[in-house]
Amino acid sequence: MALVWLAPAWFFVDSKKVAATAIGTGFWFGMLPDVDLVLQRLPGIHHHGVFHTVLFVTLLALVIGPIVGWLLTKLLGDSEWFVRDSKLGAKIGLIVVWVAGIAHLFADMLSAPDVSTRIEPLWPLVDGPIVMMDVLWYKSFWATTALFILGVAANLIAWYLADGRRSSTATA
Repeated sequence: MALVWLAPAWFFVDSKKVAATAIGTGFWFGMLPDVDLVLQRLPGIHHHGVFHTVLFVTLLALVIGPIVGWLLTKLLGDSEWFVRDSKLGAKIGLIVVWVAGIAHLFADMLSAPDVSTRIEPLWPLVDGPIVMMDVLWYKSFWATTALFILGVAANLIAWYLADGRRSSTATA
């Protein structure tokens, strides 16, 4: 789902190489809310709890995103694969981490909660689930594979449609 939600980056970043770096780095953060699977041994933490909220994803993106962008600027800023401006790199990092995390929340809202609790993405503003779409089983190999293929296809199509755009990293 993170690949699907990050695909529009091809149209907002002037350089296709920078877009590829941002998407290729950002989609890994689509699993960020599932940190609760590791931490659920602690009291009060359960899957689809506080870590699966817009608040948590936003706070973590505010912390991790700029670090990711800064690291990419330091590692790739002298190449054509990322921006040279560390402030712009930090903003790109923040956006891709946040979008990937929010995409995860959306994907979990599509999942049937037959083996897990319902997601409450707007906590603490709204107490309880906001949407109940039992579209797919969240441990489905086929659903996961289909979403991955859809994400790759969305990025290939966006990459193709963005063809012919400027390829400099001066503005991103």
